[in-house]
Amino acid sequence: MGDANTNLQSVTLPLPGGGELVGDYLPCHAGPADFAVLWVHGFGSHRGGEKAAAVRDECARRGWAFAAFDFRAHGASSGAVLELTATGLLADLDAAAEFLAGRGHTRLGLVGSSMGGFASAWWALDNPNSVVGCVLLAPAFGFVPSRWDRLTKAERDDWKRTGRLRIKNKWIDTEIGYALAEERDRFRPADLARRWRAPALVFHGVADDTVPYAGSLDFLRDAAGSAVEVRLFKDGDHRLTAYKDEIAAEAGRFFTRLLSPTPGAST
Repeated sequence: MGDANTNLQSVTLPLPGGGELVGDYLPCHAGPADFAVLWVHGFGSHRGGEKAAAVRDECARRGWAFAAFDFRAHGASSGAVLELTATGLLADLDAAAEFLAGRGHTRLGLVGSSMGGFASAWWALDNPNSVVGCVLLAPAFGFVPSRWDRLTKAERDDWKRTGRLRIKNKWIDTEIGYALAEERDRFRPADLARRWRAPALVFHGVADDTVPYAGSLDFLRDAAGSAVEVRLFKDGDHRLTAYKDEIAAEAGRFFTRLLSPTPGAST
């Protein structure tokens, strides 16, 4: 396998409302020129993590185009976490997809982790003609409504009054704004599953104490489309970095099957 970093390009995308997204782009050198894999990172993370690198290496091996962008308020992109909204995440994916389309990549394979899995799934729902399929890692399908649903009335009132809610776990300590809560009814997991049609391969850890794997099983049960598979790692935590190479290889095989003109073809 060649070095995936050899032809890696740094990209800065200006956003219509101001600010910019910073990302990486690896051009294709084999396979379908209209296809690209887009890595979509999680909350508090960035485009350059271990799992993203493993997926990028797999794309390089197969000759596919690859891209990864930092969401606003993450990594090197502009913005503040207090301004984070689900619609803003989808707008960032719009910008990434527009960039890739400008380079001829009109069919995308989305690989989303946690919040990135949530955003990937909803973006795929809104752009069915642009998405070949989704690989979702510990997807936070309830990223918007579940946080609200877990709060007491007093906590909800305080969030609305102050405009801030503190989010703290072993990886992050930050505050999110109330605008995210105002979108909760628009992004219900049950609505996503009811409307789902795209092929999806979901990975989740049973030991995930940040986003319980039950949400992925609910999605599998309720998804309207039949081409949904969930794979569980019994000792897998939320980050799933111990399985990054296996996940990347399986993602490569998954997209190869979807791109192949011969059913069942796999390498």
